[in-house]
Amino acid sequence: MKPSKGVLFYGPPGCGKTLLAKAIANECSANFISIKGPELLTMWFGESEANVRDVFDKARQSAPCVLFFDELDSIGIQRGGHGGDGGGSSDRVINQLLTEMDGVGKRANVFIVGATNRPDILDDALMRPGRLDQLIYIPMPDEASRYSIFKSNLKKSPLSPELNLHDLAKITENMTGADITEICQQAAKCAIRQCIMADIQKKEKEKIGMVVDDTDPVPYISIDHFNEALKHSRKSTTKFDMHK
Repeated sequence: MKPSKGVLFYGPPGCGKTLLAKAIANECSANFISIKGPELLTMWFGESEANVRDVFDKARQSAPCVLFFDELDSIGIQRGGHGGDGGGSSDRVINQLLTEMDGVGKRANVFIVGATNRPDILDDALMRPGRLDQLIYIPMPDEASRYSIFKSNLKKSPLSPELNLHDLAKITENMTGADITEICQQAAKCAIRQCIMADIQKKEKEKIGMVVDDTDPVPYISIDHFNEALKHSRKSTTKFDMHK
């Protein structure tokens, strides 16, 4: 039995499709090449197709290799509907991409991973058997996943003993991994700002000869910092994105 050549990750933005592709390469002890779809496109005739060939040549030379196409919808859009795009350059790019996918398994051990949050606009030929024939939906993180994301983001941060990450996971329903990462960063910034303000006040007291306490004014990131971060947070994914 021949192994599959590729897989397509699809789902709402910010849910870890890129991180999952990197994890695959790490588990397989393979090289990892990440390409953003728009990086391949240029205004010059024939150069976009040459960029596609160069990427696959580089992957073959680096085999075993995981070749990851992020935002695949930017170059893999359905053919035939772009008459005003400079002589059908989009069609030529996807034709070159399909040609390289068909020939990639003959000479080297290269596995292709595509990621998109718009699978509905991809060309059907990309997902036929022998190309990106395995389709895997990457959903919004559930409560256990959100707890793991908090734990991973905060593993090097000093946290208050009273802070319960399970409670934070419960109140961040319908938030993506990217949203949770931003909340953790904002909470840390709140703690840093509080520490800076306390340090300024301490120096002002020293100037007028007052006795000051040398203990750290903000030793931990507390629930108050997270509450402040949550006030300014927003969900990056809408219900429309979740059901596309």
